[in-house]
Amino acid sequence: MSLSHAEASQSLDLRVEDYLDDKLQSMADLDTLDELLVNVETQRNQLQSQLDDAVRELEKARRTTEDRSDSLQQQIDEFNELQASIDTRVKIAAASDAPSEAIARLQRPMKKLQHVELAQKYLILLQDVERLRAEARSYLPDSPKAALEPYAKLKGLALKLRSLSGNEELHLVDHVQAVTESLWNEMKKTMSAELEGVLEKRHWPKVDPHAEMDDEWIACVEKLIDLQMPEITRSSSTLPLLPFNVMTAIFVAEFRFHFMSDKPTSNPQSIGTHCFPWFLTMIEKWEDFFRNNLGHLLATKFHETPVAENTVYLDPVSALITAMLPVMREKVHAVANEAIKNPPFLSSFISQLMTFDENIRQRFSYDDGDDDKGWNGLTGEILDHHFDAWFRVEREFALERFEKIIESADGRKIDYDYSVTGKMKPTFAAVRITDLLRVVTGKYERLRKLKHKTKFLTDIQLDILDGYHDRLRGSLEAYQSITSTLGRTLHGASKEQLAALEGIGALETLCKVIGSSDHIANTLTEWSDEEFFVVLWEDLQTRDAQRSKRNSAASSITPDSILGRVPSHLSDNGSSDSGIFDETVSAYSSRRKAAEQLLVNALVDSHAKAFRAYASKVQWTTVGDAAVLDDPSQFSITPELDEPLRILQRNFDYLTKALSTASFRRVWHEALDKLQDLLWTSVLLKQSFTTLGAAQFAHDGGAVFSLVERYIPGGSGALDSLREGMQLLNLATAVPAGSAEGSAPGLTLKEASDRVFTDNNEARKVLEELGLHVLTPVNARYILQRRVENNENIGW
Repeated sequence: MSLSHAEASQSLDLRVEDYLDDKLQSMADLDTLDELLVNVETQRNQLQSQLDDAVRELEKARRTTEDRSDSLQQQIDEFNELQASIDTRVKIAAASDAPSEAIARLQRPMKKLQHVELAQKYLILLQDVERLRAEARSYLPDSPKAALEPYAKLKGLALKLRSLSGNEELHLVDHVQAVTESLWNEMKKTMSAELEGVLEKRHWPKVDPHAEMDDEWIACVEKLIDLQMPEITRSSSTLPLLPFNVMTAIFVAEFRFHFMSDKPTSNPQSIGTHCFPWFLTMIEKWEDFFRNNLGHLLATKFHETPVAENTVYLDPVSALITAMLPVMREKVHAVANEAIKNPPFLSSFISQLMTFDENIRQRFSYDDGDDDKGWNGLTGEILDHHFDAWFRVEREFALERFEKIIESADGRKIDYDYSVTGKMKPTFAAVRITDLLRVVTGKYERLRKLKHKTKFLTDIQLDILDGYHDRLRGSLEAYQSITSTLGRTLHGASKEQLAALEGIGALETLCKVIGSSDHIANTLTEWSDEEFFVVLWEDLQTRDAQRSKRNSAASSITPDSILGRVPSHLSDNGSSDSGIFDETVSAYSSRRKAAEQLLVNALVDSHAKAFRAYASKVQWTTVGDAAVLDDPSQFSITPELDEPLRILQRNFDYLTKALSTASFRRVWHEALDKLQDLLWTSVLLKQSFTTLGAAQFAHDGGAVFSLVERYIPGGSGALDSLREGMQLLNLATAVPAGSAEGSAPGLTLKEASDRVFTDNNEARKVLEELGLHVLTPVNARYILQRRVENNENIGW
């Protein structure tokens, strides 16, 4: 903040005053006053001069600043003009073709320059390639390991060039690759030639299979393995060993001469009878020779390498097979291409090929270097290309055979000789169908891919089983339409159809379904426990579990042909004891149960017709001689019972032959229960009986019981209610002579009636005294009312 004028003046006065006080401190100082004034004037002049100089400098700086400001403004104006000029020229240039033409003219010389530089690099690279090739050649055949070093560099160079972007436009890449491959082939040829020379001196293969290889032979083999070692350790697939290729060359040539020429043995139809046996015999012949001579060498060479556990490189026999398989593969593919034109031959060819693969696996423990999954086999390779064609052939054969079985003259007949008495008797068709299914299983049980096995299971076996099940169901439906009133009304029935069900015709028709259904169900149940189907079932469960995990976020899983046809272990009611055929077994078991129920109904209907006259025409109120009652041998069966007994015996005889013991007893238990109801309601509780009539009825009942016991020991227990009813109905009107007083058999009709009609407790006591445990008090009263003598005595 600046001082005011008064303050500035006052401050100056004070300084002047201080100055004078400093200079004029005594009287003597007054003498120097003039000098002091001169000094002051001098200083003032100096200050004035400085002030003038500062004013001049300030004016000069002001002029300079103004000049610079004008210059800067001028430069700004010039820049703006230049920028406007540039913008104008850019617009003109953008609308003109001149720059593009200039660039194009510049590009041509630049490309030539680049081509020159690239050509120079090409020459240098080609020189390196030739140098590496020459260096590798120089080490052969004495030191294959040393030759591998320049070859490896050349191989690396080829791989590097191949990995560069835009390599497809460089011919040099293909050239280096070709040189590399040519060098490798040359190296192998050079080293192989050395071994070939050794083999020629030994007259290979005309050597003793039990002989030993000499050191020179083994050394050549070792050199070839050393040469191939890097390739083997880097390869992701199994490679045949070079020395084995050389030693098997003579076998391959012999194979081609016999089986891939114009000789009769080359015929595709002869592959199973000539080609496969020759191959196996050759391997067996030289198995010990290779294993004894080269087993130790291979184990030493491949020890502590990435392929140290690969049997193809460790086992000489596996190496021999690997070297021979390419020519066999070529033959097999050629035969397959011919076989697809001949369906019957294609079927037999695939079967023979699977047998050949199994022989290679089992007889020589060959696994193609895959210890976990094993060798896929030549069959797997063929089916990768021709599975659909082969499957169509097998399906057509199987379904055609199925139709012939169904339509055969004896197909619908029961094979009573199939098993011993007491075992179920299926139809000839059912037996042949299970045989057909077993043949189909043999077609695919050696396949290795789950999808192929599933295809056979669902689209052949399950289709056949479903088709036969539909036939059995149709048979039952036709039977019901003929035998039921509603069915005859809706569909009608011919005289021939009705005649076929007469006699045991209905029983036979139903027994065919029962026996066939039971046979199929039991056979499938047994198969579910076989190793092949157990493993297949586990594989399907594993696949479904994996599919469920993959689709856990989805709302549904895409169905395939097997869903709903085999039980799912993922369902809520899944059981660890389930089998692959459980769904089909359940369907056939249901069909058997339905047929058994219809069989019971057929027996009931047969018995009702047979007993119709017995139930309606026989009179039980006859009065006879008392002596007859004392001698049961004088009783004869009621004439109206002859026909029912004949029908019963006929039905027993037939069903004994056709059904198993369990099914026989099951069916007859229900049928006898219905027969008891018939005699109970139509005779016992409907007719009136005199003493003689009751005895006759009991005698007739005894004949029925005896007949039942003859075929089903203990089976008459199903008629216990009827038996006890007859016993109660036969109470004597007086105590028999010789009976002890108070004993249970001493109860008379009147005494028993009086007590039974007293109350339920007393009735139960009477029944207990008589040894009747099935009858109830109510039934006892109904039965006692049927006695004529009792009605006369008590007025009912």
